[in-house]
Amino acid sequence: MLGSSGWTGYTAAMASFSARYVLLPALVGLALGALYLLYSAPSEPAVNTGYSAAVSKAAPSVVNIYTSKVVEQRVSPICQLPRFRDLCEMYKGNGRRMQSSLGSGVVISADGYILTNNHVINDADEILVAFMDGHTETAQVVGADPETDLAVIRVPGDQHVPITVGDSDAVSVGDIALAIGNPFGFGQTVSMGIISAKGRAGISASPYDDFIQTDAAINPGNSGGALIDTQGRLIGINTLIFSRSGGSEGIGFAIPSHLAGSILEQIAQNGQVVRGWLGVELENVPATGAVGLRVLSVVRGGPAHRAGIRNGDVLTAINDTPAINSRVITQAISEVAPGDTLAADVLRPSAGQQVQTLELTAGQRPAPAS
Repeated sequence: MLGSSGWTGYTAAMASFSARYVLLPALVGLALGALYLLYSAPSEPAVNTGYSAAVSKAAPSVVNIYTSKVVEQRVSPICQLPRFRDLCEMYKGNGRRMQSSLGSGVVISADGYILTNNHVINDADEILVAFMDGHTETAQVVGADPETDLAVIRVPGDQHVPITVGDSDAVSVGDIALAIGNPFGFGQTVSMGIISAKGRAGISASPYDDFIQTDAAINPGNSGGALIDTQGRLIGINTLIFSRSGGSEGIGFAIPSHLAGSILEQIAQNGQVVRGWLGVELENVPATGAVGLRVLSVVRGGPAHRAGIRNGDVLTAINDTPAINSRVITQAISEVAPGDTLAADVLRPSAGQQVQTLELTAGQRPAPAS
């Protein structure tokens, strides 16, 4: 029999044996098994941080537009010289040639209404629309609004893919923006940038400028295409660029979707855009403490003239809209239907700086000169 000291030695020996030949191999096996499971398990797909989902949603609604028209060829001044007249007559041909151009458009409804720029389709004899799936349709002009450079065309069919229209008022400077169009006729192309500014005015000759500025690359051929957000929603119609080289320099402008939608609705219903008109020319009042817009001239017989507004008056508000600048007031007047009554707050310096409210009946804004 073992004594106490012998039993203690035996127990220690057995513990050492178990640790060395049982526990250690078991722990090593568990570790190897864990490593096997870790590396043999199917890996999670990489997170896509791009905007392919937004592009896939919007791209089928963006079309390429090709236009053509017959133009008269210019006669060279040299043909006015007697010695060259016979030669010019011999080689002048029929005096006509075909001129083509390209642009982009955005499908707004399933029944074929497409928004684009007026300068893309203006005076075209034929308009061909190419869709993303490769098929083409000949389009007809529904109407145009040169003052915002927007136009509506329509193609046959009732199963087109309309774009989802977003809220251009909700976008902020710094938001990601994607431009989709047909630059240089290469075919549908996507470029990325941010919203650089909002409410840009004075860019064109139109009094209705209200552009979104973006640094997404916009080039010739992008006109009329879509500016979308990261959800694939339309926030603007790409319209023009500021460039010294003729290509993109990171300063592009788009018509906000809220304005484009309003123009589309009027053209679809009436074939044209009808705006209110007062018949006044306005300028900002110099910073002398006065607030408002000075009346530079009044059209004789126009709504303002009939209501008693005179040169030198200061317009401070229209229908409670403060005359912050001419763009705000011009827009407020344009939204009034011809024949509607509106209230104009007018300050007349000769009347002791007293503001009086005059009632005017809005007229219809004349079409701009070609």
